[in-house]
Amino acid sequence: MKLARLALTAALAMGLAAPAWAEKLSLNAISQYLNGLQTAQGAFTQINDDGTISTGTIYIARPGKIRFEYNPPEKTLVLASSGAVAIFDPKTNQGPETYPLNKTPLKIILAKNVDLGRTNMVVGHSYDGTATTVTAQDPEHPEYGNIQLKFTSNPVELRQWIVNDDSGSSTTVVLGELKKGGNLPYRLFDIDANTRSFQR
Repeated sequence: MKLARLALTAALAMGLAAPAWAEKLSLNAISQYLNGLQTAQGAFTQINDDGTISTGTIYIARPGKIRFEYNPPEKTLVLASSGAVAIFDPKTNQGPETYPLNKTPLKIILAKNVDLGRTNMVVGHSYDGTATTVTAQDPEHPEYGNIQLKFTSNPVELRQWIVNDDSGSSTTVVLGELKKGGNLPYRLFDIDANTRSFQR
């Protein structure tokens, strides 16, 4: 598994290669990018806290909706919609495990209006020569954890994020090329409809 993670890290580093004229992105530029990201879909690779690696397709419909659809042999599904995050695990033979979206760091990028300039929201803002990394938290509830967002420029693109949650675990999501725009049907994010599908 360590070799797999090293290979993924190397691939990510190559994918983040940027032209020499790239520079650190401002918080305003990043906020504008996220606010302009209405719908998107693409492949993702997830590195879990235990070192295991998963892949799948991500669907984003801002504000408030996201879907992680995992590739076989995994059958897990994660949705955020209607103010809740739902984790579907068919091995449990029960309904989804749900959490309030506003108690997870994902709410920061799914908010209707992203404003990284808010006082105490951004606790880290760095540039490594190829990518800008922003660490953000809910300024009113830092105990909910934080999200580290990595962007490249020319044009601005979200490349990965790391969610550090309130339990102390970290989950990394590396994004492939996002296809932006277009209509994504609400049923993709409908927790009730997907609950019925899983119970069939």
